[in-house]
Parts: sequence; C-alpha cells; structure tokens
Amino acid sequence: MASPSKAGAALAALREDLVGDVFAPSDAGYDEARTVFNAMIDRRPAVIAQCVDENDVVRAVRFGRDLDLNIAVRGGGHSVAGTAVNDGGLVVDLRHMRAVSVDPAAEAVRVAGGATMSDLDRACQPHALATTGGRASTTGVGGFVLGGGSGWLDRWCGLAVDNLVGVELVTADGERVHASADENPELFWGLHGGGGNFGVATALTLKLHELPEFSIALVLYLPEFGPEVTRTYRELITMAPDEASGGVLYLTGPPEEFVPPHLVGSLLCGALLTYAGPEEDMRKLAEPLLALPHESEIVGAMPYADVQCMLDDPPGMRNYWSAEYLTSAPDSYLDAFCAGGDAMPATGTIHVLFPQGGAIAAGPHEYPVPYRDAPWAVHPFAIWEDPADDERCVSWVREVRAAAQPWSTGAVYLNFIGDEGAERVVAGLGPENTRRLADLKRRYDPDNVFRFNHNIRPA
Repeated sequence: MASPSKAGAALAALREDLVGDVFAPSDAGYDEARTVFNAMIDRRPAVIAQCVDENDVVRAVRFGRDLDLNIAVRGGGHSVAGTAVNDGGLVVDLRHMRAVSVDPAAEAVRVAGGATMSDLDRACQPHALATTGGRASTTGVGGFVLGGGSGWLDRWCGLAVDNLVGVELVTADGERVHASADENPELFWGLHGGGGNFGVATALTLKLHELPEFSIALVLYLPEFGPEVTRTYRELITMAPDEASGGVLYLTGPPEEFVPPHLVGSLLCGALLTYAGPEEDMRKLAEPLLALPHESEIVGAMPYADVQCMLDDPPGMRNYWSAEYLTSAPDSYLDAFCAGGDAMPATGTIHVLFPQGGAIAAGPHEYPVPYRDAPWAVHPFAIWEDPADDERCVSWVREVRAAAQPWSTGAVYLNFIGDEGAERVVAGLGPENTRRLADLKRRYDPDNVFRFNHNIRPA
C-alpha cells in the first residue's frame, strides 16, 4: 500500500487528469456513487473514478496499479454479489459511458461499457433490430454479455456471447487491447463467459437480428393451478418454434393494472410466453394456457424494449439469487418447483422456470458456457426490504436449489448467482475451460488485479 503522502498526491493528480468525476469518502456524493442495486451490499471504496471515455479508464487503472489498490469495475452495478464495489480499493465506474451506435446495414451495434440493457434495446428498436439481452432493463450490457447472456431471445438467436463480434478492453497494465475472432482470438474466446477477469470492457460490438414484430402472453392464475400450468407450459414450449420463449413463474401480485386489485400482494402463478414474431402466431401457441382458468391476461403485440422492462426489480431492495440447470423437467420435478413456489416468501420474490433449447443448444460449444445443453433452468431470486427477513429469504433460495439437485446438470450461469464459492465458478465455466482460462488470466492479469468478479485465479 502506498504511503499517505504518495496516495494524496496521486489522488490530486487523478482529480486533475480525469475528465470524469472522482469521489473519495469525504466528498459530497460519495455515498450515492457507492450504492449498488443489491441493498445487502454496503462497501466503502477508497476512490471511485467515474470515467467518461477510454482514456479515463486507462488513467484510472494506472492510478490503481500505482497505489497497489484493489480494482472493481462497475458497469450497470446489477451484480447480485455486489462485485461492482469493494472496501478500501478503487472502483472504475463506467456509468457515464453509455453510448450505443447502431449500424443497420451491417446489422451490428457498438455498445459502450457502461450502457444498460435499456440503452441497447431503445437504440435498436427504431431499426426493428435486436439481440439477446437480459430480462431487466437496468442490467449492464458489459457484465451481462461477458458472463454468457441469457434472455427472452436466446432460444431464437442464441446466448449473448454467441452474438459477440468484438471487445475493446483496457488490461491490468492500463493497455488498450481489441479482441475478435481475428485479433487476439484466445482472449476473445475467454471473453465468451469469463466475465471481467481480463480487463475493463470499454466497448462491445454485437450482432443484431431483424425483429419487426414481438408479442407476448402473460397469464396469471391462482397458485393451486400451478401444477397444471407448469405441465401445460412444458408441453407447449417443447413443441414450439425457437421464436418462442418465456417461463413459468411464481410471484407476489404487484400493484399493476394487469393484476386484479384483490390479488395485489397475494401469491400467484404466472405463465409468460414471449414470441419473436407476429401476434397471430403467438395467440395460436398460447391457446392451451388461455384455456386454463385464470385471473388476468395480457395478450398481444408489444415492443421488445417494453417487454424488457416488465420484470424490473425496484431499486433499494435486498437480493439473494441462485440457479440450477436441469437435465429434464418431469412431473416429479415440476411438483418440486411448484412446492417451492407455494413456500415462497411474499416479499417481492420471484421463482422462475426458464426453457432453453433452440439456438442455445445449437450454438457454438467451444465457449466456456457449459449450461448450454440443459433444456431447463430454475432461477429463484429472493427480493425483500426488511433485514429481519434475511435468513428466511436466503434459506428459501437454498431450499429451492436443494430440491432441484436430483435433476441438476451441475452447470450454472454465473450471472444468475452471487458468491457461492470457487467450486460454483468452476461449475459455471467447466473444469477444462477453467484451466484454459487460468492460463489466459496469467497472461493478461498475472497479479489478479481484476478479482472482484466470479474470479479465475491465474495459473
């Protein structure tokens, strides 16, 4: 650690050199700058550098290395593990770097490192183009994509990393590097699931797909119909085209127009069918779900960017998430899934069963995303406000995971989980991939500067 005099001089120089803002603990605005999505995370960095361009990122990384500070990288700040901030280190904050540039002719988009899913989706919408994005508009694009990337379009156009064309990176030495299939191909491979282990992604280029129409059916049922709803959805999606996705979910009725007033705050089972195509085709597909006794429905065409906002989590809540990827979803598992829904804390928590298959399973298998072949994923994510509920909400998530173990593939999508230990990181990358990634980490970050993530230790 640097001496106080050296640290003070370096901080003064950073304030002078950085185009963006710099926050230290005594500065006004520091507490707001260190706050992240998950209210369970309360960390106090020594310095927060809010960068506005790639030059700022280089300056910030070199400042951190000069003072031997741990470095965390903040894109959307949506990581449930809170990896966007640290205690006593440097945060390279990219939130002012949100530019999105769409090239309709090339069907490609360049996204700055701090852009959120809403920034990406809204920029692409006027061109009737889209790519696989997260299921919440506040998610940061960079962390989402580099971690693998699962969303409503993945059965149709693959995981987000399947659509990754290039990455502009600032390494642990403060050097600029470009990675693509032709330039630094081994690094490019590692960025397909290896997350932020190799540097600060200042921009990503993604392949886009024509999406002139998008439609959904969201149907809400009383929870006692859960077993029938899950079985109906399973049969429907198994026979559906790749354009269809969605999931079955248990939720507490939110105060929204589509929820009858007497059911707000009550446990509900829902079926969401998303469709990358016209309403007419989606309605035919949704008929078995609509035939079941239900309390409300939203059925029709809807802009994809609007659908992306439907499950946005409110800010300032406490969060604990996990996931299991499944070999199959037989009736015995669906009964266990529904039992988990019935036991769900009524705090804003959501319990989801997502279908995979389609372009996910058909995509490139050489990347470190070992959950690709699982046909189903269960994702319990507990959301609550009162710290007194911590134990029961965390316990519920763990119980859902435990109940899924007989059907688990053992693999996991790391963006869906918090800090669950080194073994789960290996499960999210694959053992052989982890060894290859460790060699890559040794090349680009031998001191493990970028360790505030699902960390890969240098070989």
